[in-house]
Amino acid sequence: MTSELKKLEVSEADLEAKDNNSPNDTANSGRPSKEIAPEFEDYGSAGDHIFSDPSVAEYWRRVYEKARYENRHRFDPEYRWTAEEERRLVRKIDARIMVWAWIMFCALDMHRRNINRAISDNMLAEIGMNTNDFNYGQTIFLACFLAAELPSGLVSKKLGADVWIPTIMVGWSITAMSQAFLKNRAGFYAIKALLGLLMGGFIPDIVLWLTYFYKSRELPLRLAWFWTALSTVNIVGSLLAAGILQMRGINGWGGWRWLFLIEGLLTTLVGLFSWVLMPPGPTQTRHWFRGKNGWFSEHEEFILVNRLLRDDPSKGDMNNRQAVGPSLLFKAIRDWEMWPLYIIGLTTYIPPGPPANYLSYILRQIGFSVFEANLLAIPSQFLFAVNLLAVTWISRRVNERSIISSSSNIWIFPWVLSLVLLPDDTSPWVRYAMLTGLLSYPYCHAILVAWNAKNSNAVRTRAVSAALYNMFVQSGNIIASNIYRDDDKPLYRRGNRILLGITVFNIVLFYFVKAFYIWRNKLRDRKWNAMTPEEQENYVLTTKDEGMQRLDFRFAH
Repeated sequence: MTSELKKLEVSEADLEAKDNNSPNDTANSGRPSKEIAPEFEDYGSAGDHIFSDPSVAEYWRRVYEKARYENRHRFDPEYRWTAEEERRLVRKIDARIMVWAWIMFCALDMHRRNINRAISDNMLAEIGMNTNDFNYGQTIFLACFLAAELPSGLVSKKLGADVWIPTIMVGWSITAMSQAFLKNRAGFYAIKALLGLLMGGFIPDIVLWLTYFYKSRELPLRLAWFWTALSTVNIVGSLLAAGILQMRGINGWGGWRWLFLIEGLLTTLVGLFSWVLMPPGPTQTRHWFRGKNGWFSEHEEFILVNRLLRDDPSKGDMNNRQAVGPSLLFKAIRDWEMWPLYIIGLTTYIPPGPPANYLSYILRQIGFSVFEANLLAIPSQFLFAVNLLAVTWISRRVNERSIISSSSNIWIFPWVLSLVLLPDDTSPWVRYAMLTGLLSYPYCHAILVAWNAKNSNAVRTRAVSAALYNMFVQSGNIIASNIYRDDDKPLYRRGNRILLGITVFNIVLFYFVKAFYIWRNKLRDRKWNAMTPEEQENYVLTTKDEGMQRLDFRFAH
């Protein structure tokens, strides 16, 4: 995966220079932007940067000391390194940090998705449930997942992601294994609630942890690879399920019971190893398991810290063990200009949700076997991964977020329309082709998560906004899980008409949000340009404004 990341990274170097959203070198530089030479100038310490001005460097040094930023001993405005040294370091970070983050996400998604394969093996009937009962269970899971997002994020910010994430991983793995012993609907509901509470904080916690190691323009591509875990787990999970579900009858168990037990054991091992493979931060990798000298040399630590702070000085305004208190929490929630992104998170993923959750179940009902229903899910997941990487690369290449992200729902529209219009006697293979086309859509989640992090512009806001964004996403998933109803099966025509309407709404919403951020930037330009250069410099050094409230900050769109 790391070699593929570098292949796609080459063309990103000059992208930020093309960004018309911001007049500044960095989020808080307060200085006019400069053209960045293509490809290689993005790496290395050559050229001017935010801390080239001694007064600005001293201002941020005081900020880092006051915050007790854990990497402040490596902050050096005059430190130099070559482009090749930085590229080599980024490859090392990819291998040490990104790969394991991807494996951990696979462990999460295995237990979010294996229920969809389990129900293809007569699970519902064996514990006395129907489609509506299953929907209620998924709603309970998602509601608890949503409820845990913000509290889990706050706990993680206090204890550190390196402590909290492995703890909840082991917890959800053991809970997931217990599904092998389900007897009734009440037990199903209880386990789904506990799984939601344990899993809820993982995604915002891991995304915040990744920002400790990557520049803002490096993150979207990494998140795209991160979210290939979804398709990877669906492909590998379908292959595992096709085999494991054939164990029906062993020990008198249904195949679905073995599925939960075996996959739970696998992810427990991942959780245990995460305790020793997740360092707290760039300069905190020394550990008995990781080596007494850690993963990075002193020179590499200086590069790591200074390249991050020159990209975004606000990454040092909080310690990675510093809690977000009530006042900071309330301040982040009041950042109303983030809310359009939260609304996008609420509705964007609803249209593909029900078809994805019910794909194997629908295929079983229209005539395919258990074995076929699980294997036929694989093609859409492969195409999903390809489109995910492609749409994220295109977004970075043209430095555009909202219009490119709208392509996800534009893609979905004709496929949902076909499901609404197809006659009842349509061949199962034709209906399968329509579902496969729909579920191959270009998933824009990596773009949106990175967009959310970029517009947050402060660790305090970023920690909370990541959780809030995911809470809205899970709220949308709750809506999606209740669109397909038992009296509408097996073709779910009423549900598909609802999905069609939401798809149209989403397309319009993306363009509205782009217009909103263009408007907000123009208002800030007017205020900023009315100031003299001396007033602008004084503002940068003395302002009490934070994060996105700063006049020298411009929203990405």
